[in-house]
Amino acid sequence: MARRWQILLAVLGACLPLLLAYANTEEWSTAERRAILRFGPWPPAPSRDASNRVSGRDDAILLGERLFFDRRLSGGRNMGCDWCHAPQRDWSDGFQRGVGRDVVDRNTPSLWNVGTRHWLGWDGAHDSLWSQSLRPMVDPREMNATTRQIAERIRTDGDLSCRYEKVFGTAPAFMDDEQVLVATGKALAAFQETLVSGRTPFDDFRDALQRGDAAGQAAYPDAARRGLKLFIGKGRCSVCHVGPTFSNGEFADTGVPFFVVPGRVDPGRHGGIAALRKSPFTRLGAHSDDTQGLDTLRTRHVEPQHRNFGEFAVPSLRNVARTAPYMHAGSHATLDDVVRHYSELDEERLHADGERILRPLRLTAQESNDLVAFLESLSDTPKPFVRRTADTDPPCR
Repeated sequence: MARRWQILLAVLGACLPLLLAYANTEEWSTAERRAILRFGPWPPAPSRDASNRVSGRDDAILLGERLFFDRRLSGGRNMGCDWCHAPQRDWSDGFQRGVGRDVVDRNTPSLWNVGTRHWLGWDGAHDSLWSQSLRPMVDPREMNATTRQIAERIRTDGDLSCRYEKVFGTAPAFMDDEQVLVATGKALAAFQETLVSGRTPFDDFRDALQRGDAAGQAAYPDAARRGLKLFIGKGRCSVCHVGPTFSNGEFADTGVPFFVVPGRVDPGRHGGIAALRKSPFTRLGAHSDDTQGLDTLRTRHVEPQHRNFGEFAVPSLRNVARTAPYMHAGSHATLDDVVRHYSELDEERLHADGERILRPLRLTAQESNDLVAFLESLSDTPKPFVRRTADTDPPCR
């Protein structure tokens, strides 16, 4: 008899998780289920930029990878793109604000999934990844190079010059300085488009929910599940953090102070639009490989509004647990700090223009912990970056 009870208990122990998982399929309303499924599938299809004719080409990607780690692109020949966007730091730097030749005003965003964005930079001053890639090289506070320096360093390197000709069809010797600079940005963009984050525990849960896999759903931690319900419900986080990248790609005022130093403010999106409209390096400019396509509409019609002052980009939340600190100036050190910010939001800091989306969430300690648990489930398993362009690669011929 005792043996039978042991067998029965063992069977019940094995089946209980499945029974609970089946019961949990009823915990999501139709609207909640629809909201959850909008966060996928992941990974997305490969990104292609019509304004960059070498986007997606393997030879351009390899050239861009070489350039990304090339110290000679800086004025002092001592700083590559990886100075601020280090692979071992999830393509960021871990500092509150970026540190190039000088300390800059804003946090260094991670490059994970950067190829999915329409607007680049915390203020959206660039409408393509290749345009954004130009700015740090020639910014006096970052890499501090000139257009002439970059062009000459490319032209005088026989291997790079050969690779440019193969990728762009023209040797740098027959391009003017600005054309070489733009080609450099386009190759860098082709490489950065390949930086796509991996699948996460949330993705496994989301796909299990879609196919009705109770066992797959049961593997997702209860705390993360409760946090997800808050994220799409009471927290209203998914109003802005929506879609497979957990970002609407736009800009918002989140009540974070935007003073850089006393007496000087960061205008955010308002200043970004002004810079975009003045730039010769946009999708509408002479260097774009597509000035009439659908991707140009945002640039063509963007207009500065008063409410844009103090708005900053809504970041993707993928790999967010590994890309601290947070907010446009790195003002929040941990995810707990971020959740606390929204829980205790100072509404006086928000613009009153239009519909008020944000309100203090007044989360309990348990709710705050659950929301953090959900955010942590949006990170993949770290993998070391392996460069494809080792020093032993044969020279270009």
